[in-house]
Amino acid sequence: MEMNDFIKNFGQQFDDTDVSTFTPETRFRELEEWSSLNALAVLNMIGKKYGIKILPDEMKPTQTIQELYDLVLSKK
Repeated sequence: MEMNDFIKNFGQQFDDTDVSTFTPETRFRELEEWSSLNALAVLNMIGKKYGIKILPDEMKPTQTIQELYDLVLSKK
């Protein structure tokens, strides 16, 4: 799993935010478009694309895409 692919897949869960604006340092919870529905979409994407189940409580402490990526890697 590569960070660039993860960012692309992450960004595809948003309708109004361009994928090119996302970086590992993006604080996704601060995005205007961020909602609980986006959180569920991201968790679903991680399960389908990477075969890794992340629980909402596990995702809560993550603030950046890098932190979420690291969490996913830790589950491999």
